[in-house]
Amino acid sequence: MGAARAGIEGIAGERGQLINVAYRLLGSLAESEDAVQEAYARWYALPRSRRDEIVSPGAWLTTVTGRICLDVLGSARVRRERYVGAWLPDPLPGPGGHGHGQGSGLADLADRIVQDESVTMAFLVVLETMTPAERVSFVLHDVFRYPFAEIAEVLGRTPAACKQLAASARRRVPDAPAPVPADVRSDAVRRVKEAWQNKDIAALVDLLDPAAVMTADGGGLVGAALRPIEGGTRIAPYMVAIADRAPGLELLERTVNGAPGLVALRDGAVVTVASFDVAEGRVVRIWVVRNPEKLQPWAALGAALGAALGAALGAAEEEVRDVP
Repeated sequence: MGAARAGIEGIAGERGQLINVAYRLLGSLAESEDAVQEAYARWYALPRSRRDEIVSPGAWLTTVTGRICLDVLGSARVRRERYVGAWLPDPLPGPGGHGHGQGSGLADLADRIVQDESVTMAFLVVLETMTPAERVSFVLHDVFRYPFAEIAEVLGRTPAACKQLAASARRRVPDAPAPVPADVRSDAVRRVKEAWQNKDIAALVDLLDPAAVMTADGGGLVGAALRPIEGGTRIAPYMVAIADRAPGLELLERTVNGAPGLVALRDGAVVTVASFDVAEGRVVRIWVVRNPEKLQPWAALGAALGAALGAALGAAEEEVRDVP
């Protein structure tokens, strides 16, 4: 019984790693969860004798998850051709950044993902330019350091072919710019927030690179620019126009995909999550996710802030009643 329990716990312990792999392959929390769930379903569907023969259940689960993700990527390319406007990966809240207490299933899932350079929006967007096979080879090898012999099991190709796929994918990744210190990125985002709140177009233009690009994802469910907006002098007035059309919008500084970002709340609900790429102290890229289906992991943040505000107002009312 003890050995069986240890085996079950060991298999369950692979879930975090599998979610990390799937999110980088798919860019979608819901699809990642589905892929991992399917991999576990296939494991438990195996006869007990077959499971006992598998030397490394973790490697088996990774291989199956990779194959499922490969299939999903193939069908996703077709779906995204019909997607309204630009498609962006799901934005990730920082660990615990979706609020306190019991989170949603997707929020708890987001907490399992290690947030490093391989989950920044800039990196995930580059991954979207790769073919499914390139993406699987590149992510498994360059990010997770799986050998090409194991990747070959996922793709059903030779290790040499997988190595070529990874090399082809690598050429799609732009040369890494000089690293930007975290405090510089945070300061740039904070100043954008202040200028946006003050509707200061001149300040925004100064903070944005002249060649900056803003991409928005509304999924056809909410209003969003259908095409990228290029140039700081065009982005700045667009941002101010958004502020004019959405009175009462509250902007918060929060970690998004491991980097400083902004979250917009209206009436206590998260309606927009924005992530930024900064170079030489200026914003060069802005990715704005407004599709409500992609903001589910952030829902608890609005609820937590609403509860905190309610508690603060209650305390203030108590103080007022206590005044003689």
